[in-house]
Amino acid sequence: MSSQPISHYLRKFLEYLEIEKGRSPLTVRNYDFYLHRFIEWSKDPKADDVDYEMVRNYRLWLNRLEDPKRGTLKKSTQNYHLIALRSFLKYLARHDVDSMAPEKIELAKQGTREVSFLDAMDLERLLAAPASTDAPDIIKARDRAVLELFFSTGMRVSELATLKKDMINLDREEFSIRGKGDKVRVVFLSNQARHFLREYLKARQDECPYIFVRHDRAKSGAEVVGSITPRSIERLVKKYAAAAGIPKKVSPHTLRHSFATDLLMNGADLRSVQAMLGHSSITTTQIYTHVTNQQLKEVHQAFHARRREN
Repeated sequence: MSSQPISHYLRKFLEYLEIEKGRSPLTVRNYDFYLHRFIEWSKDPKADDVDYEMVRNYRLWLNRLEDPKRGTLKKSTQNYHLIALRSFLKYLARHDVDSMAPEKIELAKQGTREVSFLDAMDLERLLAAPASTDAPDIIKARDRAVLELFFSTGMRVSELATLKKDMINLDREEFSIRGKGDKVRVVFLSNQARHFLREYLKARQDECPYIFVRHDRAKSGAEVVGSITPRSIERLVKKYAAAAGIPKKVSPHTLRHSFATDLLMNGADLRSVQAMLGHSSITTTQIYTHVTNQQLKEVHQAFHARRREN
């Protein structure tokens, strides 16, 4: 097949991600951004002109790219650019368009990812924080339910924001959600999460199908003004962390990390945690091995060389 400039194939590739691969709108937008950056940098070469040397120079450029406010790109961000390009090249190969072999693109090595989680005392203060605000009662109820559901299920913020009433039966301790990559998994409700969720929904008089909605504070929170957004939930978590006097940066993902860490510290195995988090690869879940390493240390201290102490 005669090669065209790579921009010629971009729109169909993005449609392929959306329709055939089932990628989320956010993922498609990100791939569009990363690939437009490559096209702009490389001056839109023909597909068969993309080679190892071009990609090597692009990697150097990414590594040296500096934002006046944020500094140089993190290794993880550089890798997102390369993953998008590699996926694009795989698409071209699948459609018999000559270009560089995608497997030749190696990702940059990253340091061990830091996992931020809350200890038991900080977590309890965070969960109790909504009750001490001057917000309308229904907003207090909503926000406590949001925090409890995060810690009970380990859901992603995008998953929680799109929950609908007909997805959850509060008489059961589990329900299914459709998460990243359009994968369905089961999550579980603690007694506390069920209680606060029931209290919030009982206070609602509207017909909105979403579980978590925005309320009009000017009208005592009774009037619903739309479904809650992931960004609103992020601000909510950050606000209550500050109110609880927690010095570290806290986000919805911190609660997801706290969920996984709590399971492991209480004896859960990594494979089970992988399933509950919805990770497609055990490698992703292995960021939590700092917890199991701590458990190994405690085992070592408790049982190693005990006879020598006598």
